[in-house]
Amino acid sequence: MLTYPDIDPIAFHIGPLAVRWYGLSYLAGILIAWALMRWRARRPGSPWSADDVGDLLFYLALGGIIGGRLGYVLFYNLPAYLESPLSLLKVWEGGMSFHGGLIGLVIAAAWWGRRNGRRFLEVADFAAPAGVPSLFFGRIANFINGELWGAPTTLPWGMVFPHVDALPRHPSQLYEAVLEGLLLFIVVWLYSRGPRPAGAVFGLAILGYGLIRVLIELVREPDGHLGYLAGSWLTMGQALSAPMILIGLALMVLAYRRAAPALRAAR
Repeated sequence: MLTYPDIDPIAFHIGPLAVRWYGLSYLAGILIAWALMRWRARRPGSPWSADDVGDLLFYLALGGIIGGRLGYVLFYNLPAYLESPLSLLKVWEGGMSFHGGLIGLVIAAAWWGRRNGRRFLEVADFAAPAGVPSLFFGRIANFINGELWGAPTTLPWGMVFPHVDALPRHPSQLYEAVLEGLLLFIVVWLYSRGPRPAGAVFGLAILGYGLIRVLIELVREPDGHLGYLAGSWLTMGQALSAPMILIGLALMVLAYRRAAPALRAAR
């Protein structure tokens, strides 16, 4: 049995300004996405430039942060924010939704693509592999904040979160960091290195995340103010992630169906 290390959510101070690990996780995710997209843009034959990467990343970062915050409010805690609207601005305290962030990213990518004469799927396929590592840092920040803990377990790596209770629990934040942020990145990155039909890379990223999140939610404690949406197993995270499996699968099937004539001709 392990004990939660109770890490200070504030990394350091700059004068009166408290710099939190949560904010640093977003910065790390953005910087790594920038580096990976720059690397992809420099590959031989790439139609992307360094200016494209910087411009696109600005839109995506803005869309992801705004969407993540609004998604959390709408999907998870609307009554609380209606009572205290100004708390919407306190992003450093946590309270971000991946699904809301994804919606924000999709809107930002589509908007940027339209302004720059690129199809949405082209933009999504280019950006998706680079964005996955940000999930790792986000989940580590959840762990540092001592939030989104798992359900009770008897497994030897069960972790006691003293601020919750004395029960050993799944460190589900770490499960998600490894599976969403590392394993999914490796799969999507390697897949994206070869020529793929438009929409296939983005579809794989969506499909993979949906599958991982639905499974992880089985050992993650649901939000206390929401509980289970149905029975003793369906969580809000599962309800929002299950459609991603269908959408991701549909994107991949349609991508290869559209590309089938060209693939047959190339044989």
